[in-house]
Amino acid sequence: MSAPASRYRGRFAPSPTGPLHFGSLVSALASWLDARAHDGAWLVRVEDIDGPRTVPGAAQDILATLEHFGFHADEPPVWQSARIGLYREALDALIASGHVYPCGCTRKEIADSQLHAHRRNTTLIYPGTCRDGLHGKTARAWRLRVPDDLAHAAQGADNPALIRFDDRWQGPQQQDLANEVGDFVLLRADGQWAYQLAVVVDDAAQDITHIVRGADLLDSTARQIWLQQCLNVPTPTYLHVPVVTNAEGEKLSKQTGAQPLDASRPLDALLAAAKHLGLDLRDPTPASLVAFQADAIEAWKRRLTHLPA
Repeated sequence: MSAPASRYRGRFAPSPTGPLHFGSLVSALASWLDARAHDGAWLVRVEDIDGPRTVPGAAQDILATLEHFGFHADEPPVWQSARIGLYREALDALIASGHVYPCGCTRKEIADSQLHAHRRNTTLIYPGTCRDGLHGKTARAWRLRVPDDLAHAAQGADNPALIRFDDRWQGPQQQDLANEVGDFVLLRADGQWAYQLAVVVDDAAQDITHIVRGADLLDSTARQIWLQQCLNVPTPTYLHVPVVTNAEGEKLSKQTGAQPLDASRPLDALLAAAKHLGLDLRDPTPASLVAFQADAIEAWKRRLTHLPA
């Protein structure tokens, strides 16, 4: 099911694991510009369900930084930690429909079951050990069944495990969930809700029609589309912008030494973010945030004409 094109609702969804850095700013700017270029709504959602990684006070710091850089949300921000009931309802629905099952495997057991541990975003392919029962194991997590591939079927048959989508920046994409991912976790062994479930449930609950985020999350999109289908909720339109990397070519993040944004010079950081996005600004030295925003919105519209439809 495709998202309706007549109403645009986008969002920026930071994790409060520390202050905003330049990589986060690029994603925030891209999502904000896309919403404004479409005369749509731009929302902020604090993705704080990973308790062990959440830093106290980081959410408030992020929201204050966004305001300081001129990003004003069109609705009050929401916190995932206040939406746990929605995730439980979704999981219960998936249990009732037979889409999920309890899993008793440890990460080491999954790795040991494979001669060659294939990794995508450091995620091991799950071999389906507990698909037909726990076999004496204690349930640790809940996994979503992905479709079985049809590699053994007649040549030319459709592969239900192959998820295809068109990304507005990256172009046509596809991922074979059976052979590249396997059944994936929705509720972790430590009791934490998995990102894949939370983001799908929240995007549906908030009527998000367009998702603009970093290309580091491109690999998650096929899983989210399959989960959307299982929950019978709309699939948004996706756009994944190039990630910012450090001198070693690693994605810029708090783990790779990203520094907090300098709140005293927001225009400098915004101009650098616009450059990373390939925006052709008419005014390289705007006098104010308002002037930058007006110029950047028009530049984003021009940039969109050179991206895949």
